[in-house]
Amino acid sequence: MAWYQGAFFYQIFPDRFFRAGPPAPPAPTGPLEPWEAPPTLRGFKGGTLFGVAEKLPYLLELGVEAIYLNPVFASTANHRYHTVDYFQVDPLLGGNGALRHLLEVAHAHGVRVILDGVFNHTGRGFFAFQHLLENGPESPYRDWYYVKGFPLNAYGSSPNYEAWWGNPELPKLKVETPEVRAYLLKVAEHWIRFGADGWRLDVPNEIQDLEFWREFRRRVKGANPEAYIVGEIWEEADLWLRGDLFDATMNYPLGRAILGFVGGEALDRELAARSGLGRIEPLQALAFSHRLEDLFRRYPWEAVTAQMNLLTSHDTPRLLTLLRGEVARAKLALSLLFLLPGNPTVYYGEEIGMEGGHDPENRGGMVWDEARWKGEIREAIRRMAALRKAHPLLKSAPYTRIYAQDGHLAFARGPYLVVVNATDRPFLQDLPLHGHFPRGGAAVDLLSGAVCHPQGGRLCGPELPPFSLAVWQEV
Repeated sequence: MAWYQGAFFYQIFPDRFFRAGPPAPPAPTGPLEPWEAPPTLRGFKGGTLFGVAEKLPYLLELGVEAIYLNPVFASTANHRYHTVDYFQVDPLLGGNGALRHLLEVAHAHGVRVILDGVFNHTGRGFFAFQHLLENGPESPYRDWYYVKGFPLNAYGSSPNYEAWWGNPELPKLKVETPEVRAYLLKVAEHWIRFGADGWRLDVPNEIQDLEFWREFRRRVKGANPEAYIVGEIWEEADLWLRGDLFDATMNYPLGRAILGFVGGEALDRELAARSGLGRIEPLQALAFSHRLEDLFRRYPWEAVTAQMNLLTSHDTPRLLTLLRGEVARAKLALSLLFLLPGNPTVYYGEEIGMEGGHDPENRGGMVWDEARWKGEIREAIRRMAALRKAHPLLKSAPYTRIYAQDGHLAFARGPYLVVVNATDRPFLQDLPLHGHFPRGGAAVDLLSGAVCHPQGGRLCGPELPPFSLAVWQEV
């Protein structure tokens, strides 16, 4: 298997993770937004890549195997999707030296790092757009963008050029222009050769040029055949996962299914609907399993085991807020990520129960005061990561449904049997095994240590508490 098949990813929004180390020139003079203050759309809290490196022991203890960084290149926005220089790490994050330091420290501990590639659009401060803004139709960079008229209306509500969702701050690049293509492909290859382990691609479906993405893959894999390429595709992604474009996509459909199954009446469906998650329908165990089986069947297995499986991100409300503060449901939802094929991916702070609604509330400063942590969530993730590392077949074995009724699900992953209770009542684990464990043997729950002796083709295990799961292995 490739390193990115089944790896535990942790997503970090760099400005909000940890302050450490010096900024690069030009050094800021302030003010920085107070770390504990509610996040704002325009404020900067001053997190750096040196800070990410300093907190690597925290990530290692959690079991993290790979880091996905939100954009790090020079930008005028705290989220850095408004790129102004693709070859410079933002000075506020510590500059190129800070990324070099993070990569060296992470790689020394076996942790991979992938970057966020924003190639559909730039910020208004990008050189080519500024040149066009200053010089109008006489600018030799006119064909870098889709211009509809001059002078450019770059600071009004109705830009006269194509922009991402009509936002004048994000002029859309004209990728069919050969010079634009060459520039972006050079960026893609440069940072892989610099040491990054792959790219997460922002809204790649909005660059409707598959040959560009095929060449992107050739250039990236030419620089490092093991580089990981994952696209931000919110729906089913058959077109993108045929082996010639991406290795994986952000698997929001799987996350929606888990939320529909585990969330029950606690899930704030209206809050979810106002985000990219959309309408999440409630699912009983059989419908949930059918949804998973469809996702696992529709792609090559190499892609299924490489999918970036996630519940939340910087583009959604936080998990505990979606679940109206129900910690047990949050633990179960996150635990399921580690027991399904693909890469379990946790957005920073979800492991300690941070809360927040829509942007910017979901991008608060990481809470480092342990007294404020929901420690049971973090411990659940730590245990699941350790279990997955100790039992590699949980990364590679196929999913097979064994039992599904109401809020109770059992499925096999190779030799393991996972039993899930997604209800608010205890569940006696007396269910048909359909030959999964041989007669006359014994099985142990790798999480609780409980032992059972299947009889009559049934698992005769103890009661499973509400919103919990067991992982049985034959002994």
